[in-house]
Amino acid sequence: MPAAGAGARFGVELPKQYADLAGAPVLARTLDRLTILECDQTFVVLANDDREYERRIGVRDGVEVLRCGGATRAATVRNTLAALASRCANDDWILVHDAVRPCAPSDALMRLVEELADDAVGGLLAIPVADTLKRAEGDRAVSTANRESLWQAQTPQMFRHAILTAAFERDAQTVFTDEAQAVEALAATGACAAPRLVRGSAANLKITYAEDLALAAAILAIQR
Repeated sequence: MPAAGAGARFGVELPKQYADLAGAPVLARTLDRLTILECDQTFVVLANDDREYERRIGVRDGVEVLRCGGATRAATVRNTLAALASRCANDDWILVHDAVRPCAPSDALMRLVEELADDAVGGLLAIPVADTLKRAEGDRAVSTANRESLWQAQTPQMFRHAILTAAFERDAQTVFTDEAQAVEALAATGACAAPRLVRGSAANLKITYAEDLALAAAILAIQR
């Protein structure tokens, strides 16, 4: 779980993963949600100068903290894969989940694991794009994009260890916005199949702006 970001778009000094969400930090809510997956080990990847985790999250069974976070999400994932290299077999599954997606429905999480269980590569939760998409120049809409075959990527994203490592080692310069993008680039070379899309959920909200906290709280209340 990459959690090294400063949350510049969130608009407050405290990183958004530590913001209060219905009485607990966002990151704590996200960790609670992932317990249904019964992973062998969960790693929370922090920036070296993070001083909030121990105070706000504390020690959790099955959760290990790694302080190898980078300046970007891609750098954080790349550093983490290097740190875990000696602990993983080639076919082991690596799941990467946004620290600020605390509402991922249990059925979507289980669907990802079950549908990818026998896949040689892996894939990601995603939902088909429903809204009309506009291309902009400044604050003017200049054209409408064809949304056919477009999906909105979510997390977790789940890939075989060897595949994900090869994807990130192949291109150390590109700032991939998610793990699937790195695997897509590897697949384009013929080295593996493309990532598989698994139907996610609109409830799997990513908290980006401060106002998203109220929506996330409402989703959690409905889910409870």
